[in-house]
Amino acid sequence: MRSHGNGPEGGRGHCGPGHHGWGESEGRRAAFGPWGPPFGGPFGGGRGRGGGRGRARRGDVRASILALLKIRPMHGYEMIQEIDERSGGAWKPSPGSVYPTLQMLEDEGLIVSQSDGGKKLFTLTDTGRAEAESGPEAPWEEAGRGVDWDTVNEIRQAGFGLMEAFGQVWKSGNAEQRQKAVAVINEARKKLYLILADEH
Repeated sequence: MRSHGNGPEGGRGHCGPGHHGWGESEGRRAAFGPWGPPFGGPFGGGRGRGGGRGRARRGDVRASILALLKIRPMHGYEMIQEIDERSGGAWKPSPGSVYPTLQMLEDEGLIVSQSDGGKKLFTLTDTGRAEAESGPEAPWEEAGRGVDWDTVNEIRQAGFGLMEAFGQVWKSGNAEQRQKAVAVINEARKKLYLILADEH
């Protein structure tokens, strides 16, 4: 979750000797708008082949849980980790989607749970196993399918390189150089949107 404590006052309050009155996060917000640089989405900060995390449909959570429990009984957190690893880092479902689905499956009589060291261990019932056998073997693979990981990595590297250059100017440059850097970023952003608008 992004912190909202780095406003103009917060940014100035944490300035170091070379910051000339603004914090680094403040400069990035000036260049990229109120929510900072746009490189933390599908191309930033992740893991696996492309670093990003896809969002699969809600139904995939159910199918993935059933597919995993065909292998062996698991805890909820263990299922989240397994899906993350088996999808190559492309999809890591949130606890907020996994645990309600587990409760629903238990209410439907497809799984049962028992206490295991303070955690719930989930197991398929006979009915649940029959449904799992009729479902997909690896629903989590859909999250990363059709993604050109080479292109994703190229975009990530370009974005990181841009931010690195901007950060160097912001840390070491004077006020005039910083304003020029902000102008360059703003101009680049406009040109990117023009690409989407198919304008030249």
